[in-house]
Amino acid sequence: MRTTAYTHTEAGGSRNAIDKPLSGKNVMSAASDWSRWPLGTRFRVVNTGDVFQIDDYGSALIGTATIDLYKTNRLAMSKWGVRAVDIDILAWGSKEESLKVLAPRKNNRRVRQMILALSKEDRPDFRQF
Repeated sequence: MRTTAYTHTEAGGSRNAIDKPLSGKNVMSAASDWSRWPLGTRFRVVNTGDVFQIDDYGSALIGTATIDLYKTNRLAMSKWGVRAVDIDILAWGSKEESLKVLAPRKNNRRVRQMILALSKEDRPDFRQF
C-alpha cells in the first residue's frame, strides 16, 4: 500500500471532511479516495501497529491507490514521506455514508469522480483494493 503523510498546517486545515478535528491519538485520521476506502474504514499499519480511520479525502488522492496518514506536525510528516506499507483492514467504511457526505459537494469535479465511482452498480467490490 502506498502511503503519504499530511498535517493540519497544510492548506486543508485542522478539520476533516466530516468537520471534526483531525485525530493524532489512538485512532488517527487518514485520507483516501472514498471510492476505494470509504468513510469510516479502519485499518492498522502492520509494521508500526498504528490504527487509522478514513475520515478525510484529498483531491490529489482521488483516482489513486494512496492513503494519506495524518501526522501531528511537519517533522513527523516529513519523516514519514512516501512509504509502501502493509495494512490490515479492521472494519470497512460505508459507501452510503460516503455518498451522504459527498452529495452537497458535488459541484467539485474531483468529488464528482468519487460520487460516480461509488454510485456505479457494476463496479467491483471496493474491498478488493
